[in-house]
Formats: sequence, C-alpha cells, structure tokens
Amino acid sequence: MKVYSVLLVMTLLFSCSKKSSPKKNQKSKFVIAFGSCNDQNRPNTFWNDILKNNPDVWIWGGDNVYSDTEDMQKMASDYHVLKSDSSYKNFTEKTTILGTWDDHDYGKNDAGLDYVQKDSSQQLFLDFLDVSDSSLRRTRKGVYHSQLFTVGDKRIKIIILDTRFFRTALTKDPTGQRRYIPNKTNDGTLLGEVQWNWLANELTNSTADFNVLVSSIQFLSQEHGWETWGNMPHEVQKMEELIVASKAKRVLFLSGDRHISEISKSNLPNSTYPLFDFTSSGLTHTYEAFESETNLNRISNVITAKNFGTVIFDLTANSILMEIRGADNMVLESIHHQY
Repeated sequence: MKVYSVLLVMTLLFSCSKKSSPKKNQKSKFVIAFGSCNDQNRPNTFWNDILKNNPDVWIWGGDNVYSDTEDMQKMASDYHVLKSDSSYKNFTEKTTILGTWDDHDYGKNDAGLDYVQKDSSQQLFLDFLDVSDSSLRRTRKGVYHSQLFTVGDKRIKIIILDTRFFRTALTKDPTGQRRYIPNKTNDGTLLGEVQWNWLANELTNSTADFNVLVSSIQFLSQEHGWETWGNMPHEVQKMEELIVASKAKRVLFLSGDRHISEISKSNLPNSTYPLFDFTSSGLTHTYEAFESETNLNRISNVITAKNFGTVIFDLTANSILMEIRGADNMVLESIHHQY
C-alpha cells in the first residue's frame, strides 16, 4: 500500500510538471533570399549556398535570363536552359519561388510598353514561375502580384511590381554624359494606372507587419543616370505619398538591375519608420570595373562581387537583418535595423 501511494504521488508530480512546462517556441523568423542578373549561359554557383540560409521564399529580382529577342522560341529555349539546370531544379523543390522581370527577360534592353512581344513574353515568364493556367495572372496585363505569408500571429506581404509592361518612354540625356535624366514635365508612368490602383489597394488594406515591395529597378538610388525610379520624380513622389497615406507597416524595397549591390535608406516626411531599398545584383556577372557613383541615400558599402541577398525578419523583435552574401555563403555586407 505504501509503494502504491508513493507511485501515485510521483505520477501526479510528473503529470503536473509536464503541464506546467513551457511550450516550444513558435517560429519567429522569416527569411527572404533574392537576386537578379542571372545569365543562363554562365555558371551560377549559388543555389546550394542560398539553401544554407533556409529561405522561406526566393524572389527573382529581374534579368532572370538574358534573352533580348522578339523570337519567342529563343526565349522559351533560354528559360529551358535555366530550368533544366540540376542545381536550380533541386533548389525550386525546396522553397517557394516568386519574382518579377526586368528588361533582358522582358525581351529588350531598357524596354517599356513599346516592346511588341510583351504579351507572349509574359506567358513565358509565368511558365518559368510555374503559374497555373487558371491564375488571374494569365489574363491580367503585367506580371505584378502579391502573396501573404503567415508566421504564427505575424504576417509578411510580398508585393511584386512590374516596371516594364506599362512604363512610358524615358528622357535621354542630350549631352550624352548619362543615359537618362529625370523627366521635368511630370508626365509618363512607371506602373500604369491599373497597376497603381492595384498597389494602392494592396498597401491601404494590408494587415501585414512587414510589406516588401519588389521593384526590378532601384527606388532610392536616383543619381546614377541609368534606369531608376528617379527618372520620373513625380512617380517617386506618388509612391512616397502612397506609402505614408496607406499607413502600411514597415515598407521596404528589394531591387536589382545594377550589377552592383548596396543598401539605401531614406526618412520619408510624416512616416513613422525609415524606408530601405536593398539592391542585390548580380548572380552570374557584375560591374567589376565599378569605381564610384553618387547615391545620397546609400548606407552600405558597394559590393561588386557576384552575390545574392537575404533579409531575415525577426517577427518577435520587429527587426530586419539585411545581408549581401557572396561565394561560399560569405557575408560581404550586413545592416541590421530595429523598428
């Protein structure tokens, strides 16, 4: 009887200790990996390195293949080269793939709405991303898209922009010192009316704790004279005003295009948080001869080695860690921000 009583007491104590033990921590991190400027005919050695970071999503930032052509059979073949790469194929089986395009996978260098094969090119791009035939994206003009990710009771919204399909002509520099100069007439568009309205709805109605805008071209680096949002100052102003008016939480940009990587930061008037633009470019080739250029918003070193980017969201601390990573997954630059 004594033995039975002792066993009963021990059982009750063990049971109580199990009930009072703390629950396992819920996942509090979310990892975005992204990159741009990927020539399908050059070796890309990063796929295994990227997987070491356990990305929840991979985002193509544009120039995902180089296919400057109006021949859609050639473009389809160029995508096939990338998709048949065994390392990339393995990579796609282990993470979610999202993305936008830029000019070279759109079909023509620096092209906008005037590119004659843009409708056919769009379908090949969606094939590349394995978008279902029944998706709205198959019938909607442009490749813009959003996707919401939930981690515990937190949300991250990724908003993919299309800066090609609707973009009107840029203003060439008559002096020849730069390729483009800012438009002084406040006309022209980067996103087009329909996409602007869609974006306003996405931001205004967003319940996400972080809102990630993916733009193939840079938003905050505006002085260099290549393609940038800064070539249309009225569109920059429109975006900044929308971000503030929407009250969307913690908006940041991811961008590509430049064959260099850098992180920029700006404090928007009446905003409760700073705006970042994290540029990662390129995956297979970079601007190795780069010496310097003005970027008044730059807060990092400029990286010219081949690279990819990661953004680690700490959803408990409301912080982000932006890392530019190179060969062997080495961190080449790192910026942390606590909101």
